[in-house]
Amino acid sequence: MKTAIVGTGYVGLVSGTCFAELGHEVICVDNNEEKIKVLREGGIPIYEPELKELVEKNVKAGKLSFSTDIKEALKKSDVIFVAVNTPPLPDGSADLCYVEDVSKEIAQNLPGYRVIVSKSTVPVETGKWIKKTIDRYAPDGAEYDVASNPEFLREGKAVYDFLNPDRVVIGVESDRAKEKMLELYKPLKDKTEILVTNIESAELIKHASNSFLAMKISYINAIAKICERTEADVEEVARGMGLDERIGKHFLQAGAGFGGSCFPKDLSAFIDIAGKLGYDFSLLKEVEKINAAQKKGMVEKCKSMLWNLNGKKIAVLGLAFKPDTDDMRNAPSIDIINDLLQEGALLRACDPQASENAKKILPDSVTYCADAYEAAQGCDLLLIITDWEEYQQMDLGRIKKALNDPPSIVDGRNVFEPGEMKKRGFNYTGVGR
Repeated sequence: MKTAIVGTGYVGLVSGTCFAELGHEVICVDNNEEKIKVLREGGIPIYEPELKELVEKNVKAGKLSFSTDIKEALKKSDVIFVAVNTPPLPDGSADLCYVEDVSKEIAQNLPGYRVIVSKSTVPVETGKWIKKTIDRYAPDGAEYDVASNPEFLREGKAVYDFLNPDRVVIGVESDRAKEKMLELYKPLKDKTEILVTNIESAELIKHASNSFLAMKISYINAIAKICERTEADVEEVARGMGLDERIGKHFLQAGAGFGGSCFPKDLSAFIDIAGKLGYDFSLLKEVEKINAAQKKGMVEKCKSMLWNLNGKKIAVLGLAFKPDTDDMRNAPSIDIINDLLQEGALLRACDPQASENAKKILPDSVTYCADAYEAAQGCDLLLIITDWEEYQQMDLGRIKKALNDPPSIVDGRNVFEPGEMKKRGFNYTGVGR
């Protein structure tokens, strides 16, 4: 099929590339001329494992191209995905101005029947507003359908998730749109369940799913607080819970809190959506509170090790909100680092991929290092915020020598075993252990 993707961020670029990998002809469109120039020259504006190789492969095969011209893309495509950013507004609601702008531009350039699909994470009933916008600006008698196809891609594993999904959700308003969307996903029909529903249900599935997963993380972080007040180990508690098939083991890892472009934004948006529909979603408000407290807790753990933080040197390992991405959006490291700086700490930080993005966000007083060993040199404490594999595999002997005595580690991701670390002579604390 011939497909256009409007927006070349994490969702749009991965989706467009993977649709091409499935055999479709794809045009990725963006109004950012510099970004399109980079993509046309073989560059990738984001870090995502396997993405660069797939982009190169499908561009070479003639199945993937990049453009700034929506009108031209509409002429060449049967299905158009809207994958633009929906950033949070100050009140927590989603800013849908980019979705509206693209919907208007599509409407003004409709060359014939097209399926217009919302791929961005949007509040329930956004499909109705997209339809109203298109009706307002499209030529009389224009034929089209609106659909919803939420993404469920984990950054760092987005390519795998697209090509090996645990489900595909399609929200449609007509049989004609249903047939087009099922044809598009035909290469995956033997791999996964394809759920076809109405547009409102599809929109709601996305927010309901992400908010539930965020709740799971905050729940185990709350359990960690109880474990720290007893002799319990949150890792064992989580394992025992996860063996129950009704609960499952995923998203039961206690740590420094969740972040990223999805969970915090979608949680706030869902609370706002519920409020506008007349329901006070107090359960999700508590999820937000627990997550904020978890980040504050990392600073308290540093204080419990060093007493006063003023003038103390702290090495921070990991800046991205999770491993295998360079994404700094809502990363827990931002709040934690800012709080440490407020206490007067001197920070040396490193991250395998996110340092350049971090420099745009964090205060200039943070010193950036090439690796964990350079960061730890002469520091009073090492704080692990993101559990990159290279930090899990680092030479603890070298780290011990690099740190000041006593060598102290606050492990915000439970990378290491407390007993083993104490045997090695570290002053060590994790989360809930």
